[in-house]
Order: sequence, then C-alpha cells, then structure tokens
Amino acid sequence: MTLHRLALLLLASLGVQAAEPENFLFMGADDLAANTELVSRPDIAGVQVVYHWKRLEPTQGHYDFSAIDEDLAIANRLNKKLFIQLQDRFFMREHRNVPPYLLEEPQYGGGLAPQKDNPGENQPEGSGWVAMQWNPAVRERYQALISALAARFDGRVYGINLPETSVDIDPKKDQTGFDCDRYFDAEVENIRHTRQQFRKSYVVQYINFWPCSWGDERGYFRRFFEMMERENIGAGGPDIVPNRPGQMKNSYPFLNRYKDRLPLIAMAVQDATLTYINPATKKQFTHAEFVGFARDFLGVDIIFWDTSSPWLKVTSAAQPASGR
Repeated sequence: MTLHRLALLLLASLGVQAAEPENFLFMGADDLAANTELVSRPDIAGVQVVYHWKRLEPTQGHYDFSAIDEDLAIANRLNKKLFIQLQDRFFMREHRNVPPYLLEEPQYGGGLAPQKDNPGENQPEGSGWVAMQWNPAVRERYQALISALAARFDGRVYGINLPETSVDIDPKKDQTGFDCDRYFDAEVENIRHTRQQFRKSYVVQYINFWPCSWGDERGYFRRFFEMMERENIGAGGPDIVPNRPGQMKNSYPFLNRYKDRLPLIAMAVQDATLTYINPATKKQFTHAEFVGFARDFLGVDIIFWDTSSPWLKVTSAAQPASGR
C-alpha cells in the first residue's frame, strides 16, 4: 500500500473528509498543443491522452512515439502530469486503428472483432471494433508495444491505463473464436504485463463490465480486484455516473470496497457521461454531484474531465489550485 493510501486511511480514522480528486483533462492525440491555455489552469494537475495502437506501431515492430514525446514535452513545460491511455478498441465503424499487418496476416484472424456500444443518455447506438486480445498472436503484439512504451516512458509519464473491459460481441455472429473466459484471462495477462514493464509510473486498468458476467456471476470482478490489490495495480473506468443501476450491479461496489486498498483510482467524465440525467433532479449531473460521488463512494484520486465539461468555462481565477 502506498504512503498516500495510508494517509487517507489515517484521515478517515480521524473523521476527516477524503481529499478532493485531482483534475486532469481527457483528450485525443494531437489535441494537447491546441489546449495549452486550458491545461495551464492552476486547478488542472495534468492531462490524459488517448493513443491508438496504429499510431504507435505503424508497421510491425517499428514504433513511432513522436506524439507522446511531443505531448510529454508540453506537459513538462507546463509543469503538468501526463497519463497515457493505450487504445485497442474503437467506437465508430470507420475506425479500425490497429496496425495493418494485424488486419492482413492470417495468424491474427482479422485482428479486430465487431462490437456495438451505447455511448450515453439517449444517444444513438454506435458500432465499432475491439482488438482480438483472446487471440494469442494479437495479444503478443499488444504486449510487445507495451514493453516498448515502458522502455521509453516508465517513470517519465505519470501513469498508463488500459481501456475499459466492456465488450459487446454477438455470439451468434462471431467468427473470431471469442470466449468470455479467454477474454477475461487475456485482460488479466495484459495488465499484469503492463505492471511488470512499468515499474515506476502508475498502472491502471479501466474496469466497468465483463461479458457473460452481469452482477459478477462468474466472479470476474472479485478475481480481478484481488489480483490488482496483490500486484499493486490501480483501477478506474470511463464513466462516473452517480448511483447508475448498471454500474452499481457491476464495477462500482468493487471500487468502493477496494478504494483504500489499491494504489490509485482514476476515472473519467467524458462527453457521453455529461449527457446522463440525475433521476432525483431530472437534470444532467452537476460538477459537485460528479465529484462528491467520485470522492466519497468510489474513492477516486484523479478525475479525467472532457474538455467540454461546463465547469471548465469558469475562469481559472475562480477555481482553487489542484494538487495533493
């Protein structure tokens, strides 16, 4: 357990309210340079940038980390922290952002599997792809990328997170050999490999839902959180939605249970998250409602905010400095 977590436990025992989560901004690759004024605010501690697999490995075994180098240089100049998200799943049909060799060479079985996604409150259903991590050949290449990233950036970036565990594969149409247990085992193997390679930076797994295990009927959540505690891995997720029934049946109770037992909890309020309605007020959730639930129930240390979040329109002079 980290000194930070020990300090939180001591404060809790003394009846002191948990510390406010740090504010990071969430954005895509190439967006940081255009948002330096926003990132420079004193209430912003850092930035989380999503990098697609294809961008980082344009051809097999040849890596291009120039985008991360540029973003890290900007973050360092602004005295901000950089969190990187390594993206292997995509939410639009035209986005097939894995290296071409995964799509073309037979041992990778097509590289991607189709899936559907519901991106927010009353939003149109999307469709996209997920890398076939249950294929050992695909997983080997993903882990090779993680190793190369660690060799370059461990200890230089604040942290790295792997994306959400939720996938929506239609078993009647699947031709990729998808299996829920094999997928679960692959996600365990990937995050363990990330932790083994990144020894200095924080390592976080976004974990929200598991296929075939609504309400943890297969014990995936229990086993995964036990592993994360044992191996010093942080947890998080793509959505903070206070008391939302689906999440309360799946990841949220485990985040609550383990909030003082993991090195870091980092969660996002993305553009789709902002569309959700508070059933008590019949209005979209407020900044205070997001933060209060994240702090008090989920034990969140970092919130990754979409740059469209309404509270960011408030001038920096009216906001407190962020930091611990």
